[in-house]
Formats: sequence, structure tokens, C-alpha cells
Amino acid sequence: MIAVDTQILVYAHRNDCEFHSRAFDVLSELVNGPNPWSIPWPCVHEFIGIVTKRGLFSQPSTIQDAFLAIGRMQESQGLVFLGEGQNHLETLQEISKRGKISGPMIHDARIAAICIAHNVETLYSCDRDFSRFPKLKVKNPL
Repeated sequence: MIAVDTQILVYAHRNDCEFHSRAFDVLSELVNGPNPWSIPWPCVHEFIGIVTKRGLFSQPSTIQDAFLAIGRMQESQGLVFLGEGQNHLETLQEISKRGKISGPMIHDARIAAICIAHNVETLYSCDRDFSRFPKLKVKNPL
């Protein structure tokens, strides 16, 4: 199963982003494709926070538009939202220790731990920080 990180969601949603066209195509392939795919819940939360943030975009998305975008994705037959499970703390601790994680990087470790626990094959992301987690295969589809 493929999981999608926040930047891909943001780029696909915001047509004023440099990588909008490619991200939109990548996400459309997943949404309309036959295979299961996923979004970790922390990426949903971060997506909503980013696209609605004043000052980041000349015209930020409204909260309604952000939720509408997630709702449209949710209509995809193959989409599964991923969250923390029973062994999340142990996985998070293990990969954080191995990746020498501190401070705000714990957010990426949280996403990585969720993906690892759900046996995600590949995380689509533009964030090189995920290279700290060798148990998780990461691909930049853009």
C-alpha cells in the first residue's frame, strides 16, 4: 500500500504551488486507481493547517475547502486513513532512537511509525527527513 505525505496533498490542492500539476496527477492516479492507498491522520491535520494558514499563501484555502478536498479523497474506494495502533509507542521509540530524532522531527517519526505499523510499502513524500527511517521506503513522485 502507498501512503501520501502532507506536501503531496498540499501541492495537489493548491494550484499556486510549483509542483501542483504533477502532484495532482499523482494523487488522481491513486484516487481513481484500483489499488488501496492511504493517508496517515497526522498528514490530514497538517494539510488542513497548512492550506488554511494566513500569510503562507496570498489567498489561503478556506477551512470548508480544505475539508472538502479531504472529503473528495475519502470517496476513493481504496483510501484508508492510518492512525496509531497498540504498539505505536514502541515503534515510535525504536525509530526515534535509531534516527537520532529530537524536537519537531518527532512529527515525521510519528508518521513513519504509523506507516511502518500498517505495513505501508512506500510513502510518497518530498521530505528528505524520512531517510532517517530505513524501515520505511520513501519515494518522491514529483
